[in-house]
Amino acid sequence: MNFELSDEQLALREAAQDALQREDTVAAAREALESPESLPDLWPTAVAAGWSGLLASEADGGAELGPLDAMLIAAEAGRRLAPVPLLGHLPATVIASGETLAALASGEKRAAWLPTMPPTDQDPDWTVDPESGIERSPAPSLSGNRVTGRVHWVPDAVGADLLIAIAVENGQPRALVIDPTSSGVTIESAKSYDPTRSVAHVNLADVEGTLLDADASDIARAWALGQGLIAAESLGSVEEALERSLEYSKERYTFGRPIGSYQAVKHALVEIYRLQENARSLMYYAGWAGDSAPEEFQLAAHAFRVGATEALDFASRELISVHGGIGATWEHDAPLFFRRAQLSRRLLGGAGSAADRVAGELLTAAVSAS
Repeated sequence: MNFELSDEQLALREAAQDALQREDTVAAAREALESPESLPDLWPTAVAAGWSGLLASEADGGAELGPLDAMLIAAEAGRRLAPVPLLGHLPATVIASGETLAALASGEKRAAWLPTMPPTDQDPDWTVDPESGIERSPAPSLSGNRVTGRVHWVPDAVGADLLIAIAVENGQPRALVIDPTSSGVTIESAKSYDPTRSVAHVNLADVEGTLLDADASDIARAWALGQGLIAAESLGSVEEALERSLEYSKERYTFGRPIGSYQAVKHALVEIYRLQENARSLMYYAGWAGDSAPEEFQLAAHAFRVGATEALDFASRELISVHGGIGATWEHDAPLFFRRAQLSRRLLGGAGSAADRVAGELLTAAVSAS
């Protein structure tokens, strides 16, 4: 088991860095606090780089790469708070097939996956995030090829060309392609405190869709991939927060000494590094499981989500703390990373739900082994 990146993966990461640095997305994020429409459209960048078909097979026009490759790109997007709409699109390519997948892989169409959580040891049903509160909502229902239900906090739904919905009939999930312009579809942009992430509430009122061949395992894999992608974004933000904190701790002097020489600051920076490297190890495990041990992918991806969320929560707070009073102002970049941390920890089931799933998987395995 080799957890070192290959030369091809290093080149992929470097290419992502080059592509994303063409726009000052952190500055755009600050402007978006007042004018959300000022965010750059990075979908053409994603298509030109081949990210739209990253996980699709070569026969379907894709690059036929793996989850770790997708996570590496997501990490670079997270480092720059770049609004690349891959969190909605890439899980959709795991579910789609045929002409739909070919259109998604080429970038001709951009998809928004409507996140639907697989059953857990605590909840035997397929569920979606609630609009508010902690009690999860039932997944949309299916009758024939018509879908009814509401899915909240959907990433990248606004402006998507296709919706990949999950609906339940007789307890079994089915995936469908839905045209967002169809009668009965309403996409309501949701305002949040992180303007760098587009989320929406999607209402489906007896909407006709086209059934896909994806089975329950494909749909569950898309959910696990979503966990890995949002975790990778968080890891990238942690890396940036640590670099910025470390640089400032060397430049800022107080009482004739750089603040980085003080024990409290040093301990905080070391703790960010520890959490970062723990999350990175979990990313490598999730990437390996996605390619080589699909039966472990759910556990690995959710464990990565837990580790990366904890790391970004701590790193974003310390980024503000290290910069002192200026770090808490809107003119500084630090609060942008804190905003990203707080929204990311709540999307796609939330980090708490991911931790519950990890605990459930480990306890089940322990009981089976006893």
